[in-house]
Amino acid sequence: MGPLRRFVRWLFSPSPSMSVFWLMLIGLAIGAFVVIGGQVAVAVTGTNEFCGTACHSHAQFVYPEYKQSVHYTNRTGVRAGCSDCHVPHDYPAKLFYKARAGLRDGIAEMRGVISTKEKFEKERWRMANQVWDEMRADGGAACQRCHDPAAMAADKQNELARKMHERVRQGKATCIDCHKGVAHQEPEEPELPAKTSSAN
Repeated sequence: MGPLRRFVRWLFSPSPSMSVFWLMLIGLAIGAFVVIGGQVAVAVTGTNEFCGTACHSHAQFVYPEYKQSVHYTNRTGVRAGCSDCHVPHDYPAKLFYKARAGLRDGIAEMRGVISTKEKFEKERWRMANQVWDEMRADGGAACQRCHDPAAMAADKQNELARKMHERVRQGKATCIDCHKGVAHQEPEEPELPAKTSSAN
């Protein structure tokens, strides 16, 4: 009998030395550890300090920009943190996103894709569009957790803002269509290479 079959047989055999009570208690303890430990890990990795300083590139280029933005300091003292804007708030989407983004950012960091200011600026347009696409895909849900279009006083807005916010309420636009530079420097779209005409 191979080791795998022995393990499976042991796993499903009654325990000769432990009661069902103790087995249940151990199972509950392991389950509690996994649930509580998971929540603690999600909370710790969702702080501004973790997001802003865990990676060299974030600490050097991203976090300082955010700290100069209206989402960090403003007249009302309401602060939107990194995970408020970039991470889904509902489970299990939050866990899937954190795992995917952490893996993606970790690999990029190890490869040195954005390790210098020059490299970061070269990649800024691509990275910004990736985030904007994610925000459009969920209809601006992260923005609207704090900025509810239905609660906006349209009479206190200029005509363009009223028109655009009405489009958001109708689902014809998303917040990021207008508000791209609220927490980070808005990148300039790179120029397309000039087309060369071929002589016939």
